[in-house]
Amino acid sequence: MTVRRLIAASSLALGLALVSGQADAQVPLARVEAAVEAVTPRVVDWRRDLHANPELGFAETRTAGVVADHLRSLGLEVRTGVGRTGVVGILRGGRPGRTVALRADMDALPVLEATGLPFASTATGTYMGATVPVAHACGHDAHIAMLMGAAEVLAGMKDDIAGTIVFVFQPAEEGAPPGEPKGGAALMIEEGALSDPRPDAIFGLHVVPGRPGTVFYRPQGFMAASDRVDIVLHGRQTHGAWPWKGVDVIAASADIVQTINALTARTIDPTTTPTVFTIATLDAGVRYNIIPDTATLSGTLRTFDIAQRDDLVRRAERAVNNVAETYGATAEFSVRQNAALVFNNEDLSAWLAPVLTEAAGEGNVNPATPPTTVAEDFSYLSQAVPGVFYHLGASPDGVDPARAAPNHSPAFDVNEKVLPLGVRTHVLSALRFLEAPAP
Repeated sequence: MTVRRLIAASSLALGLALVSGQADAQVPLARVEAAVEAVTPRVVDWRRDLHANPELGFAETRTAGVVADHLRSLGLEVRTGVGRTGVVGILRGGRPGRTVALRADMDALPVLEATGLPFASTATGTYMGATVPVAHACGHDAHIAMLMGAAEVLAGMKDDIAGTIVFVFQPAEEGAPPGEPKGGAALMIEEGALSDPRPDAIFGLHVVPGRPGTVFYRPQGFMAASDRVDIVLHGRQTHGAWPWKGVDVIAASADIVQTINALTARTIDPTTTPTVFTIATLDAGVRYNIIPDTATLSGTLRTFDIAQRDDLVRRAERAVNNVAETYGATAEFSVRQNAALVFNNEDLSAWLAPVLTEAAGEGNVNPATPPTTVAEDFSYLSQAVPGVFYHLGASPDGVDPARAAPNHSPAFDVNEKVLPLGVRTHVLSALRFLEAPAP
């Protein structure tokens, strides 16, 4: 049976169970809510501690220790060092059944925090050989704390659980650090995070600007595939007053930026699929009156259609080489994938909507939100196992989400009022999936 048919059959079985009265076997929502309320003060404390002590990708040693110690205290089977600093916890229920996975990411960013919080980060780390400030400017501190809270709630219901829950605490979601061939999700999969036991489904969440208390996602393509693009131009150095005596990589760079902008804006239909191709860095030269012999550009490509992405990459490489040749320069063009398309399984997405509504309340769940051009390496996990990734609105009270500081901003912060909701969505996603009769 295909994965899609299996999940569809499971969804149908759950519906039949509810109609026939088998829903009495469910853990009552009131019990879940009481357990989440009890653990919330600890979730807040964990979040603040982690926020004050952030660590960069593949350097999350303290964070992994906090997570592993907590999972062990709950009686879970714990594996550490999965994907360098990743942690996997396994909760085996009181009765046999299927397996479901829940995931949180652990790494912080090389960002100088500007939130003014009393527990703001003053930490530093090493990035590209330099000492840099480090901050949880993407909300992963909240993700860790919410999943730790969910593990505590679910461990307290162990005897009532039919099946197994795998807790995946992943390093290096923000991409492989320079010099590393793989990011955290791909490396954890390679090292068996989803192998023993193998989950039948996986769920994950991310805090983003949005009305606090709301949950939003979409089936199929939700978050963009992300490629890193690098271009190195080689010319011939000359005096700035005699550009004709050299090969001007500065002028060529300017033309390449405009060419890439035009390729995206003038050859891709924006009504079919969002596409963003941005050149974000340009490094060249050391003196105002010397045209250098080398220029290095880098950028990001965000796409939702694989064939379209491949075609655009081919045309961009050809265009870059043509521009370089026009100036007498040569070009090196390379593309490296940072994250695949976050593709939410259609049937599992439909099944999940009422579960998230149970957690968040009527009117607070949008299962058909527009796609977003930010990326997530949860994509690799949901390629290996059918999955759904959703967003949790976490803007400050009274602030228009459109004007709230975005993820990766020095001023980004998480509204702590949404932490219990994240715990509930994790808990109910796992419980209701395992409670659904297997086809």
